[in-house]
Amino acid sequence: LVSVNPSDKTWNWTDYFYFWAVHIQSLISFSLIASLYILYDLNFIVVLSGTIFASILIYFFSNLIGKISQKHGIPFPVLLRISIGLNAARYFAFLRGLLGIFFFGVQTFFISKSIVYLIRISLFYIDREIFNNEIFLIFFLSLNIIDWIALLFTFCLQYLLFTKGHYFLRSFTKFSAIFVYFGLLVFLIMVVSENSQKLFSNFSNLISLEDIFNNSNMTTFISVTGTMFAYFAIVLLSFGDFSRYAKDKKELNLGNLSLLINLLLFSFFAVLITLGADMILNNINQSERLFTNPTDIIGKIDNPALTVFALLFIMVASLSTNFIANYIPSQNTLLNFLPNNLNLRTCGILIMFIASFVAIFWLPVLSQIGLLSFIDTVGSIFGPLFGLIVCDYYLIKRKKIINKDIFLSSKESAYFYSNGWHLKAIYSVFIGFIFASSTIWNVNLQFLQTFSWIIGAFTSYVTYYFIASKK
Repeated sequence: LVSVNPSDKTWNWTDYFYFWAVHIQSLISFSLIASLYILYDLNFIVVLSGTIFASILIYFFSNLIGKISQKHGIPFPVLLRISIGLNAARYFAFLRGLLGIFFFGVQTFFISKSIVYLIRISLFYIDREIFNNEIFLIFFLSLNIIDWIALLFTFCLQYLLFTKGHYFLRSFTKFSAIFVYFGLLVFLIMVVSENSQKLFSNFSNLISLEDIFNNSNMTTFISVTGTMFAYFAIVLLSFGDFSRYAKDKKELNLGNLSLLINLLLFSFFAVLITLGADMILNNINQSERLFTNPTDIIGKIDNPALTVFALLFIMVASLSTNFIANYIPSQNTLLNFLPNNLNLRTCGILIMFIASFVAIFWLPVLSQIGLLSFIDTVGSIFGPLFGLIVCDYYLIKRKKIINKDIFLSSKESAYFYSNGWHLKAIYSVFIGFIFASSTIWNVNLQFLQTFSWIIGAFTSYVTYYFIASKK
């Protein structure tokens, strides 16, 4: 958690290109993008414009908070101490860690499913009757023996990979981004090879310039912008965990700008692969449904070699997304919460232990009880925390902080405030949280839910400025 040594600030713009690529390259992102462009009968140009505008917003906000950590070399939990107090930062940052661990467990469950499919395909080719054995028909907590083996293997694999520090982080994101883009390219070539003319004809039919500026399309533009922004917002608050390694602000700026390139590139792959797969499925079995989920596509094509190939790429993409979006933020918040008791490895063990309960009980319990509304409510505090940090650093403290005091827990620290709690900051965050969470629980405001992060950030920003700027 200490400030990064200037000699270790070696990330350039390409590293952030890989970082954003990894964050985009997920099953959820693929399905979301393909659905927006194809499934919902929306104007292609309007969806493209909303996607570009959302990426510009993400670029702007990631630069705002990323430059603070880049300059001072500190991760999000430590940065939060400056604005909210040493003790308060432990608990507020811990909320980000808990949410990260929850989604780490859920993502691990789905990663293990890819391994389950690989095991089942391998066993089937060894013995076609093997799954008639009684041992494979016994389920405990909705999981059979193959599910349990795959889940345990996935947790062990992630522990071995993810506890190696930030040098491994840089190498793994680079490998994953290139590997997955290569897989998408190969998959696209396989899809295009026999249907290229018809495929590009269908793609061109999606593009329409008629009545772009009518009221319906303006509503669509706002909705798409909010949806795409909400997808990326989870990484914004803890972006300092990664921007702290940037060589300089110029490299960080260029790297964040590459989000736009990644989004356009991935959207191109998602749309063409979905359209191409639809033509293949119609040729094979006259499918009446358009599939936008990669696992559904490979399952319907029913090609074992293609299935194994695709599952490997899905597994790598899911592992890397789990690493940067869930594991690293959780690791840093836990280290900040118990700095004297945890290190990288013990922290990894704790994350795996807690996340294992989430993964085990996800299918039989957690996915059935409407837990996501509660999770969304907890996440409503992240926007207000972002607004507080930005306002405090740029407007109140005017980019001047005392580095040594960030790591002091005594009363002499400039950030000790009232026993480690900055009451004005907490009040501002609470007000922002009320406004953000109201878009979830107030039925009259639910149309604003995709903008809850921005609403919370803006409310907290304005509230804190007015109460903290008064002498």
